[in-house]
Amino acid sequence: MAKSSVLFVCSACGSTTSKWSGRCEACGEWNTISEERPATAGPPSKSLKPARGRTVPLTDLAHAEPPPPRTSSALSELDRVLGGGLVPGSAILVGGDPGIGKSTLLLQGAAAFAAAGLSVVYVSGEEASAQVRMRAERLGLSGAKVRLAAETNLRDILATLDAERPDLVIVDSIQTMWADNVDSAPGSVSQVRAAAHELTSFAKARGSAVMMVGHVTKDGQIAGPRVVEHMVDTVLYFEGERGHQFRILRAVKNRFGPADEIGVFEMTGMGLAEVANPSALFLSERGAPAPGSVVFAGIEGTRPVLCELQALVAPTPQAQPRRTVVGWDGGRLAMILAVLEARCGIPFAGLDVYLNVAGGMKISEPAADLAVAAALLSAREDSALPAETVVFGEISLSGALRPVAQTENRLKEARKLGFTAAIAPRGGKAGDASGLSLTEVGDLAAFVGDIFGAG
Repeated sequence: MAKSSVLFVCSACGSTTSKWSGRCEACGEWNTISEERPATAGPPSKSLKPARGRTVPLTDLAHAEPPPPRTSSALSELDRVLGGGLVPGSAILVGGDPGIGKSTLLLQGAAAFAAAGLSVVYVSGEEASAQVRMRAERLGLSGAKVRLAAETNLRDILATLDAERPDLVIVDSIQTMWADNVDSAPGSVSQVRAAAHELTSFAKARGSAVMMVGHVTKDGQIAGPRVVEHMVDTVLYFEGERGHQFRILRAVKNRFGPADEIGVFEMTGMGLAEVANPSALFLSERGAPAPGSVVFAGIEGTRPVLCELQALVAPTPQAQPRRTVVGWDGGRLAMILAVLEARCGIPFAGLDVYLNVAGGMKISEPAADLAVAAALLSAREDSALPAETVVFGEISLSGALRPVAQTENRLKEARKLGFTAAIAPRGGKAGDASGLSLTEVGDLAAFVGDIFGAG
């Protein structure tokens, strides 16, 4: 019997090569290629005839049985991120930094779904059953009808699940699972890929929902090849700063609901508490209006969220000014600075620029462009914006302001939190803006002239 050849696999993209190199040719990442042995292959087939399959006409699906309904839990924020509840037969991957609260979230979720009538099995590969019970007692969940298992052998886990047929399986974590038919160490790319494939196949074949915990790398990505994220139906990231009490559960992929939806939780002594109004939480520590402080009305998934942007502009003694960004894209900050100089004649040469999204929130939508520009100009001119004003809008390279989606929802959220004025691009569908003094501007130069009296 021929000995299986050794392959080299990139942990970032999952591509394979026959020899080691310092840089992956497929994705360009450095120091991500490691040695792996492929899974043991079975005996070759004597015939190349294709196996018999069966197809189903699409028109027949209209007369088929309707799918089982979603199951809602007592955690409305978790249900929101899942798209309205737990879908039977779905595979869900949850990632986050170590110690951020993934196990706490899933244990509370397991108790909530068990209380809703589902049979739940919690498989821990990192803790003993007694340790999970201690955490459940600390969270006040000692009476939850959840069955525990402390096991890492994937074959034993699948045999147990096949016999018990639970409605929900939670695996903590996928990196600790190992398949005895794969010749590599637990946590390696081959093992993670094989374990994720077997658990996803079990979910589809048996109709049980499977939630898997995945560790993240230093770059904030789920460890292992990206093909694992393609296998599952939903990918959730549990985010948050250790210095702040709130946590954000963000959906970056969801086949059964909207992507980029967020659920907000607050870490307390009794576990994670839901935050029904995240805008009030992000603005709770905001004091009197100060130069460089601007409130941005954003959209996260289907939910409007207000947060504070803070900017600081100061002279630098160094030849190369600093550009430091926390919670936003550094490349987009460079673009805003270039547009301000080229289209409005406002230079930032010789000035250090610091930009921060207060509370540890992360913003990715381009609608924050105008709020960032307002914060930069406010800090540079040492002039605070009018009190109780929200700002949003996208800036193009020509200096024009583009309207953004869901303008009406942004204004409704601002009015609900007591804001009385808003600055937005011209042409947006504002809807009923009663109760708000809405200022619509067409380009960045007009905004600078109207608000700061220059441009």
